[in-house]
Amino acid sequence: MDLSHWIERHARFAPRDVAIRFDGEDLGYAELDDRVRRAAAVLAGLGVRRGDAVAYLGLNHPAVLVLLFACARLGAMLVPLNWRLAPPEHARVLADCPPRVLFVEPGFAGHARSVDGAPAPTDLSVLERDTGGACAAEGRDDAPLLLCYTSGSTGAPKGVVLTQRALQWNAVNSAHMHDLTSSDRILTTLPLFHVGGLNILTTPALRAGARVTLHAKFDPEATFDAIERERITLTVLVPAQLEALMGLPRWRRADLSSLRMITTGSMIVPEAFVRKASERGVPVIQVYGSTETCPIATYLRVGDALRKAGSAGVPALHCEVKVVDADGGEAAPGNDGEILVRGPNVASGYWNAPDETAQTFVDGWYHSGDLGHFDGEGHLHVVARKKDMIISGGENIYPAEVEGVLQECPTIEETCVVGRPDARWGETVVAAVVLKPGCRMTEAEVLALFQGRLARYKQPREVRFLDRLPRSALGKVQKEAVREAVRAAVAEGT
Repeated sequence: MDLSHWIERHARFAPRDVAIRFDGEDLGYAELDDRVRRAAAVLAGLGVRRGDAVAYLGLNHPAVLVLLFACARLGAMLVPLNWRLAPPEHARVLADCPPRVLFVEPGFAGHARSVDGAPAPTDLSVLERDTGGACAAEGRDDAPLLLCYTSGSTGAPKGVVLTQRALQWNAVNSAHMHDLTSSDRILTTLPLFHVGGLNILTTPALRAGARVTLHAKFDPEATFDAIERERITLTVLVPAQLEALMGLPRWRRADLSSLRMITTGSMIVPEAFVRKASERGVPVIQVYGSTETCPIATYLRVGDALRKAGSAGVPALHCEVKVVDADGGEAAPGNDGEILVRGPNVASGYWNAPDETAQTFVDGWYHSGDLGHFDGEGHLHVVARKKDMIISGGENIYPAEVEGVLQECPTIEETCVVGRPDARWGETVVAAVVLKPGCRMTEAEVLALFQGRLARYKQPREVRFLDRLPRSALGKVQKEAVREAVRAAVAEGT
C-alpha cells in the first residue's frame, strides 16, 4: 500500500474529523481523501507517471500535503522548493531534477516565470478539477516520494531521496517520541519544504488521525493566538522561533496550558536555552537528525526533558545510531566521534550523485558529518559539525563550547564562532557577536569572559561585531556566510 491509505482509512473511520485547519477553514479527513484522489487523477492527466517529479513553489498550504499523498498514490515524487531562493538557485535545482509539472502559489508566479529552464507554472486551482476519472494506485513502499534539497552551504544543493517507507517509519518514530494520538492538535509553522516542518509532526499527525493547524509561515503573535484559541497540544519550534516568542511580553502571560510539550532541534541546543524555554512549565524536548534521516534519528521523551536537558536523546525506536572514531571503531562513552545513523527512515541516497551517495551512505550507515558522543546512560550529545570544527595548533576546538560561554553574557544577543586561516596556527578562533539593542561592549570585554573558563587555545583571538547573523529558513546560522564576513573584514583591515 502507498501512504495515501493513511488518509483513506481515516476518512472511513472518522470522515468528519478535521485533518487540516488553514486560514480559518477546516478540511475533514473525508474531504482530504477526496482531494487527494482528484489531485492524483489531475496529475495523471498531466502526464505524471511512476517515478516522475512534481514540484511545488509557495508558502505552506494544504496543497503541499494533497500533492504529497497524490504523488504517493501514483508512485511519483514531490519536490517542495525553498521559496526563499533566488531564480538562479531554483534554476539549478530544477535542472538537476526536471519536474513533469511545477505547481506555483499565485504570489510566486512571476518568480517562477523568471527561472531559466523552468516549466510553465501551473496554478493550484487545477488540483480542484474533477476529471470524472480515477487512476490506479501504483505507489509502493520502496518508491521515492520526497526529494528535499539541502541548503548547499558548502557547494551545490543536494537532492535527498526519501522513500514512502522512510516517511512511514519516521512517522512511527514520531508517534513514540510524542505519544501521538488522534486526539492531538498540532501546530505547524515551519516551512514544509524542510523535513522538519513536514515530517517531525505534520505527516505523523495525519498518520495518527490528528488535527494539523497549518500556518503559511511563522508569525509570533499568530502562533500565540493559535495555541490559545485552538488548544494546541504539540508543536515544533526551532530555537530561533522560541527566541522570537520569548522576546515578546506575551510570553509571560500567554495561556500555554494545552501544550503537552514543545519539540526543538535543527541545531545544537544548549542546556541553558532548554531550561530557559521550559520556565513557562511546558517541557521542551530535543530531536536530532537531518534531511537524510527524514529527520528523526534520536530524541528525548517528555520524562527526560529537564533531567537530560542539552542532550539529543537516545536512538529512535526504529533507528540505530553509533559514534565512531577516526579508525571506524565505536567510540567509548564520553569520547567524541562521527555520528552514524542506520534504519528504515534513512534516505536511499542523493539524486543524480552516485559518487557522493557512495561516500555518505556506506553499508547502510549514513555518515552525518556531525561530531558527538554518548554519555554513560546512552544519551547522545552533539558537539559540532565536522566541517565546523576548528583545528588550531593541532588542537580540536568545538565552536559550540566557545559559543556557550558567550551565550551566558546578558549583553550579547547572539554569537557564532568560526575559524580564520592563520599562517602559524592553521586556524585561529574568531567570535562574531551581535549585541542586544542599546548595549555596548569592547573586544577586550568580550575576551575577558573566557578567563578561567576555557583553555587558552580555545579562546577567541579576535571579536567581530555584526548587526545580525545570517540565517537559513529554519533559523540556522549560516556559518559559511559568517566566515566570509570575517575574511572580508580582515582583508579590508577593519
